[in-house]
Amino acid sequence: MFDAERLLAFTLVTAMTSLVPGPSMLFVLSQSIWRGAWSGMAALMGLQLGYLFWWLLAALGLGTLAKEWPVAFYLLAIGGALYLIWLGVSALRHSTHPQDDMARPAHQPSTHAFRDGITVAIGNPKSLVYMVAIIPPFIDPALPVGWQIATLALVAAIIDLMLGGIYIGAGKGLAAAMARPATRAWLDRGVGVIFLAIALGILAELWFHGPQ
Repeated sequence: MFDAERLLAFTLVTAMTSLVPGPSMLFVLSQSIWRGAWSGMAALMGLQLGYLFWWLLAALGLGTLAKEWPVAFYLLAIGGALYLIWLGVSALRHSTHPQDDMARPAHQPSTHAFRDGITVAIGNPKSLVYMVAIIPPFIDPALPVGWQIATLALVAAIIDLMLGGIYIGAGKGLAAAMARPATRAWLDRGVGVIFLAIALGILAELWFHGPQ
């Protein structure tokens, strides 16, 4: 059974990551504004299909690591928690000058939103780096890793679809709100605090339980 606290923490991290739009979500938003809601939804679905490629690679690598080298997986989990701390500190730092940290859409809008969505997701190797860093702290290596990663992938997809749907529905109004430095600053502060709190909780649990 998946640990409820770990699942909740992962859900919060994923939600906060999707809430502050990066290149992928801005791509969805740009499609919605310039090509309509259907193009935005097609782009969003394409992104999820592209992410599946990186999830499969992460599952294969992390599953083998947890089985063959549990200490290495434990150290990777610590690294993931430290990565969350870095993300939290970066978000707090960016909140002081949000106008300098505005992401741009990864591609210009086109009539091939679904195909381009897949390209945006697969064409960004940072997706794998992010997953390999983020997933281990939320995985219990004493349990089958494959189905845990599948659960996390499903949760991430649902959150992306929900928040992506909000972006698509809100369209230009939400785009304008996200462009305001004050809005981005408050979002960055909230994300930073949540990331730091979750990371410290993970480190505390890893400290007390040690490698399994």
